[in-house]
Amino acid sequence: MDIPSLKSSVSAQEWQLRVELAAAYRLVALYGWSDLVFTHISARIAGPEHHFLINPYGLMFDEITASSLIKVDAQCNKLSDSPFPVNPAGFTIHSCIHEARADVVCVLHTHSRDGVAVSAQKAGVLPISQQSTFVIPQLGYHDYEGVALRDEEKPRLQASLGRNNLLMLRNHGLLAVGGSVAEAFLNMYVFETTCQIQISAQSGGELVHVHPEIMKSMPQVLQMVTKGQGAGIAWPALLRKVERSDPGYKL
Repeated sequence: MDIPSLKSSVSAQEWQLRVELAAAYRLVALYGWSDLVFTHISARIAGPEHHFLINPYGLMFDEITASSLIKVDAQCNKLSDSPFPVNPAGFTIHSCIHEARADVVCVLHTHSRDGVAVSAQKAGVLPISQQSTFVIPQLGYHDYEGVALRDEEKPRLQASLGRNNLLMLRNHGLLAVGGSVAEAFLNMYVFETTCQIQISAQSGGELVHVHPEIMKSMPQVLQMVTKGQGAGIAWPALLRKVERSDPGYKL
């Protein structure tokens, strides 16, 4: 796709956000979580206008660049020129979360095979891996109401997420949020890995659950594991990974 660069026509802050969001799209493709053109990642642009960036509906995740991302307002009006539309279901899910959570910069949603498989299980995420112990304390659940096209579902989506950073959309997929693109991506990485492990483990023998007392201390343990840096401990290395694969995401 030959899309003109927006670097000189947006603020330095918005350009940096565009580059990081484009990197997240490329990483989702690299890790195999994409679903052709049908899922989405959004990022809030700083400011009182409640504008955010989302993918052009019709591009594969490994095609998305910083300049191809579409800026929209709270009513899904396109504020940047693009030959592509915006995914209406993507806008419903993302706009309501950005509306309810001022602390959230990035919302990441996937339809991965293992994520959808676990979302269809009545018990949801099981405490059977170290990864799951990081997921469960910050996980909400939302029952399936069909393709997310109706505004009336928004309050229920907001309530299901609450103050959590992870949401399992029953029979649908996974959702992660974060105060930065890096944080949302790392949250989703652990969420996706948890689901992959669970599906693999269920194909074997009897499962061993992590003791409930261990679960109680996991938020503090996570801070120690990342040396207090949170997602910052891994994000620079992930950007280098994208750079090695295809530096064109920065265009």
